[in-house]
Amino acid sequence: MKKTSVRILLATLIFAFGSIFCQNFNAMAEDETTKAATSISISPVNKILQLEPDTVYENTFKVSNNGSSEMRFEVYASPYSYIHNEADNSYQLGFNQDTNYTQIVRWITFADANGNFVEKAEFTAAPEQSVEVTYRVSTPSSIPAGGQYAVLFAHTLSGTMNSNGIRTEASPGLVLYGRANGETSLVGEVSSLTINQTMKVDNETKNIINASAKIANKGNVDFMGSGVLKVQGIFGQSYYETPETRGRISVIPETELSVSDKWEDTPYFGLFKVTWTVAAADDIKTIDQIVLILPPPILISMILLLTIFVVWIIIMVRKRKERRSRFMV
Repeated sequence: MKKTSVRILLATLIFAFGSIFCQNFNAMAEDETTKAATSISISPVNKILQLEPDTVYENTFKVSNNGSSEMRFEVYASPYSYIHNEADNSYQLGFNQDTNYTQIVRWITFADANGNFVEKAEFTAAPEQSVEVTYRVSTPSSIPAGGQYAVLFAHTLSGTMNSNGIRTEASPGLVLYGRANGETSLVGEVSSLTINQTMKVDNETKNIINASAKIANKGNVDFMGSGVLKVQGIFGQSYYETPETRGRISVIPETELSVSDKWEDTPYFGLFKVTWTVAAADDIKTIDQIVLILPPPILISMILLLTIFVVWIIIMVRKRKERRSRFMV
């Protein structure tokens, strides 16, 4: 009997340790798979160039293989622009549409492994290795004044398998902001400012103070637009203000983008003064609004009480009229 108990105990311990080992092994395998599946990164993520005609600019960026297997990738330039969607009157980021402000793509070449400058270049990076890529921007003798925009992509050619056996690819990019000397026009336009006390989260309407607006670039050079949401109490105490890192967006020419913010910690009940300030170049607009946040049960109770009070007033008025009419008779 004792031997049987000991055997059962040993079997239980072996099973437990085996389960723990398998779980740890699977976790390590998933970590390695995730690491391999997201193995490529680029640095820096943006660059500003002051462009002159008939000039060659040479710079570098680093592409890093943060994974556990060898990685092959290619680098190339694409237009950086926004495409207007007429269905919902919105703008979506696109990398295939040529405009007057993406001509810089034609001027960009990359040094390949042999030192030749070409439109596309391929490289190989070992695990935990970074490859320095050299690129040139060779401007023609005549360039338009204003902004020129492109993305320098590093696209994996030998994607690794994820946990489901699916081959994955990634394409981090460096945004190139070119600014040509000449007659530049910096014109922004702010419109459609709104403040709301509810918004949909996972298809559910919740009491969250939020604001939105549209920023349009009517000039020929990019600028940083911003939106600042402030929430105060009726006695002036401050509850929320948009962090500087969240409220700023880059707006390129011929583009209208949406800017928004929300107070995620909006309480269940309260009366607040909300201010929404949006800036686009030299155009700055502000709206103010008093917002009352009430839970649905309290709101329904207040409506019922108000209804009862109104009905009571009507009844009292009618009774007084009846009394007066009797008195007159």
